[in-house]
Amino acid sequence: MEKNSNSGTGSKGAAPRQRRSRSSRSSGGRETRVIKGARNKIPVRGADLLKSGTPQRMGRPDKKPGSVAKIIPLGGLDAIGKNMTVFECDGDIILDDAGLMFPDDDHPGIDLILPDYTYVLQNAHRLKGIFITHGHEDHTGSLPYLYKDLDRPVPIYGTKLTLGLIEGKFAEHRIKNAKLVEVKPGDKVKLGCIEAEFFAVNHSIPGAVGIFYQTPAGNILHTGDFKLDQTPVDGVNTDFAALSRFNRIGVDLLLSDSTNSMNRTFTPSEAEVGKVLGPIIAQAKGRVIVASFASHIHRLQQICDAAVASGRKVVVTGRSMIQNTEIARRLGYLRIDDENLVDAYDLKGIPPEKIVVMCTGSQGEPLSALSRIAGGSHKTVGIEEGDTVIISATPVPGNEKSVTRIVNMLAKVGADVYDKRRAMVHVSGHASAEELKLLLSIVRPVHFMPVHGEAVHLRAHAKLAEETGVRREDIYILENGESLELSDKGVRFGETVQSGVVFVDGNSVGDTSQTVLDDRASLGAEGFAVVAAAVSMGQRKLQGRVQVEMRGITGGDDPYLLEDAEGAATATLRRQLSGSTSPKDMRRAVRDTLLSLLWERTKQRPMVVVSILDV
Repeated sequence: MEKNSNSGTGSKGAAPRQRRSRSSRSSGGRETRVIKGARNKIPVRGADLLKSGTPQRMGRPDKKPGSVAKIIPLGGLDAIGKNMTVFECDGDIILDDAGLMFPDDDHPGIDLILPDYTYVLQNAHRLKGIFITHGHEDHTGSLPYLYKDLDRPVPIYGTKLTLGLIEGKFAEHRIKNAKLVEVKPGDKVKLGCIEAEFFAVNHSIPGAVGIFYQTPAGNILHTGDFKLDQTPVDGVNTDFAALSRFNRIGVDLLLSDSTNSMNRTFTPSEAEVGKVLGPIIAQAKGRVIVASFASHIHRLQQICDAAVASGRKVVVTGRSMIQNTEIARRLGYLRIDDENLVDAYDLKGIPPEKIVVMCTGSQGEPLSALSRIAGGSHKTVGIEEGDTVIISATPVPGNEKSVTRIVNMLAKVGADVYDKRRAMVHVSGHASAEELKLLLSIVRPVHFMPVHGEAVHLRAHAKLAEETGVRREDIYILENGESLELSDKGVRFGETVQSGVVFVDGNSVGDTSQTVLDDRASLGAEGFAVVAAAVSMGQRKLQGRVQVEMRGITGGDDPYLLEDAEGAATATLRRQLSGSTSPKDMRRAVRDTLLSLLWERTKQRPMVVVSILDV
């Protein structure tokens, strides 16, 4: 494993060095794409000020000399997803969140993308606990894979709904030895030298919390995912009093959600969605199908309320939707009477205008319930002209094409489709710029590190922090695998650890490399050709006929092209056999010949596999 250790030194105004991509195999044997790079300066770092002797403001004066707290993000700083951060102090380690990300068009055949948590496994003997801020997949999805790789059941701390969703996930993976510890807003947990206090935040799922870490080296506030909704559906507001108290105690470093940092206003209240969903469902003439995130319990509650108010029964379909609604109802977070729920297999005889279907597929996933309904392949739910479909979500970056494809399929059937562009059937669960500035103004952190977003979101959030009074030199934009060190002397960069992604491909975890993905993309775009021949290396003669087969190549079924390809391959093999060429060189020569012919005829460069059998 190659480490890139950076001191964080540089001069004011220096431009960031170029990123570079590397491949590395971890000690656990999983292939990863490692993205490491130089510092993103804005434009001077805390470490530079330490070197120059400039005094630093500190949030609290009672720090323990020599104590160091490390913050190591392993995911969440290059995309919306796979959030995972290590907090380390005086030998004790806490893991904050363990999420995943769903694949896009650049990941053919991949089911899930996990952050590379090799660093956690290498230091598992020091891991005291895992704190989960809320139950969304981008914060919990890696837990089953990580837990199976750990050598002992490390305690997992979360709120009631969060743990309920994790229990369901662990049951799927047949994990039975998990140690789940329920916490509530206001609770404090001390693990080693790190004390964590949980506080309520408003988000698009119940039970979301932020965490205030107090260590001998300083205090760190992690907001988790949040918004400042003043009329929340469940009545739970972000805890302004706690944020104000943390200000008084002293916040040395703030880590804050950057997802909506480019939205210059306020994020609308979730309650506004219910005001729109109600009339749409009440006025619909046929069945209503609503696609949403399965973990968006607030949204599901409003859909159920609107359905019952209009005299409709609710049908739930889609594996994760069924599982999450069952968990939320059992724990008291989703309220709907049994009489208003109908099993999807019992729809026969119920008029379409008396049905609301809640399903998965808001991101256009090919195997989701909505995709199968739109394609006419769903076992129990059909769609007809005049039905209403509500896509109650915003496409995650990279999923726009998939969602558009589903919308067009529904339009061809004659369905009336509502999405965010047509009506307010979705609002974000993340704070926009004005809310982010308000939180920064309340907390007044000494140092700031934007998290949870792509590079453009992190940069925009850094600018907001500067506008609210955080000094430019106290703002740190990191990449996954880079680290910060907090001590009584200030903040500086630490060592870079291994980072990257782990691909889940069916039953395979970590065995699919970027090279395999590149091959899949090439096969899908250009096709492939196979050349098979038998030769006698002893006699240096060709035995029988050379055969060529083509798949996915323009004109590959043309007998004249096949004949020319076989002729060219045969002539090349005979030339090679007339000399002392090795089998490896023969294969290369035949491959080059066939590639040249196909480029000339089809302007394609497919994958060519040459098989030469010595008989």
